[in-house]
Amino acid sequence: MSSLWFFEDVNLFRMLCPHKFKAYKKEHIFSGYKKKDYIYFEDDSSNKIFLIEKGKVKIGYYNEDGVEVVKAILSRGELFGEKAILGETKRDEFAQSLDNSTSICPIGVDTMYDLMRNNQSFSFKVYKFIGLKFKKLERRLQLLLFKDSKTRLKEFLSELCEDSGAKCPFTGDTIINHYYTQSEIASLIGTSRPTLNIILNELKEENYLDFYRKEIRILNNVA
Repeated sequence: MSSLWFFEDVNLFRMLCPHKFKAYKKEHIFSGYKKKDYIYFEDDSSNKIFLIEKGKVKIGYYNEDGVEVVKAILSRGELFGEKAILGETKRDEFAQSLDNSTSICPIGVDTMYDLMRNNQSFSFKVYKFIGLKFKKLERRLQLLLFKDSKTRLKEFLSELCEDSGAKCPFTGDTIINHYYTQSEIASLIGTSRPTLNIILNELKEENYLDFYRKEIRILNNVA
């Protein structure tokens, strides 16, 4: 199964970063962010796209009640703010650093257009990535609409197993070391933090998993 909640398999940084191109290398810089720093806010001008050189970035928005809704957690090699090259003029989401040493490669829209105009293969890969991203977000929406909270959590954990799970050689359990808060997981699967906590404890009682602050262990009898 391809990743729904992450797009880690596509390292666009290796392909798109302007410092790879001689014409742009001299004037290109990286931007550094600490944990909880905002890269952009909702309603900011949408004139750049961004590549993650290192670190983690949270993409989200605030609903009418002022509650934060997390759309995605992105990592090294991933692209965000890409709607700027599709004609968006103002941001409809925020981007926030989750690490103390996040490094971002900003690319102006005009620079991106130049790169795409001069390299057909490059342009094709960019649009292919954007299409894949929208397709996966559509799939996520279907899960939110038609699956119950426990099923959504199990599918989320299954994705984490594929992305970052490691087998314990002694027990056969799948160990997931992660950086999510419970609030972020709850938002990603479309439920509340209290409900998430209830489901986690139910799955623990069912011998499906065990969990700690930054580790989830999928037990061998179900992994």
